[in-house]
Amino acid sequence: MHPSVFTIDVEEWFHILDVPSTPSLGEWAALPSRVEPSFRSMLEVMAEKNVHTTLFFLAWTAERFPHLVREAVAGGHEIASHGYAHELVYRQDRATFLADITKAKEIIEQAAGTAVRGYRAPGFSVTKETPWFFDAVAEAGYRYDSSIFPSERGHGGLPGAKAVPHVIDTAHGPLTEFPISLSSMFGKPMYFFGGGYLRFFPYSLIRAKAKSVLAEKRPVVFYLHPREVDPGHPRLAMSAKRRFMSYHNLRSTMPKMRRLFDDLPMTTFAALLEAGIAQQQRRVA
Repeated sequence: MHPSVFTIDVEEWFHILDVPSTPSLGEWAALPSRVEPSFRSMLEVMAEKNVHTTLFFLAWTAERFPHLVREAVAGGHEIASHGYAHELVYRQDRATFLADITKAKEIIEQAAGTAVRGYRAPGFSVTKETPWFFDAVAEAGYRYDSSIFPSERGHGGLPGAKAVPHVIDTAHGPLTEFPISLSSMFGKPMYFFGGGYLRFFPYSLIRAKAKSVLAEKRPVVFYLHPREVDPGHPRLAMSAKRRFMSYHNLRSTMPKMRRLFDDLPMTTFAALLEAGIAQQQRRVA
């Protein structure tokens, strides 16, 4: 069976995007942290199941908890970048974005003691309004990206984008893109494999949709956050819809993780990159 990639965006409970109550960068250090115990619980399950994953560290988190980065490296996981300030891409200009992801790469590499090759935008927020995005990611020294959500979504989304891993030719060299894996239901593309979607849908449906994606010779890209295995973490004020997506069924996350690790072979983006999985698909940025 073609392998899937299990990813974790390593950030705090208050790093929820695009709600009025989200604290600003200057407020983060004063807030209580929850990332260490929740992330460690995920590392323990991955060690128990002998699974290696790709971990997109928010550099602000890596800067404060470099020992967590080192523990993840020691566990055989790939370390990648989620930027520094956790800003939606389409709310930045190219220069601001480039400075953020360059700074993030340096901080995370210093903590990890290894090269960082991959980047993921907060909220998968690359859009048609950010045509400079891929070139900036390549300029910052990354070799791959996993930010394309190939459909409409609340923040971000690139409807019509390639749904398979592919190489994007930029002015700063080739960049491999690993898009988020969508499947269809009732004739519409939907996501079943991460965040609130993974917590909402029954496991039997998630597994069936994963096998459908794998049958199309596409890797399934799963993603979670440490706060999703921590039902007791503080809550931000938000609308009923966002509250449901952010906090519904948190107790189901860890059991579903365990079952996925039992049922599906997992790998890292670094391993897929080295295997040249995207070389047959190219486009010009």
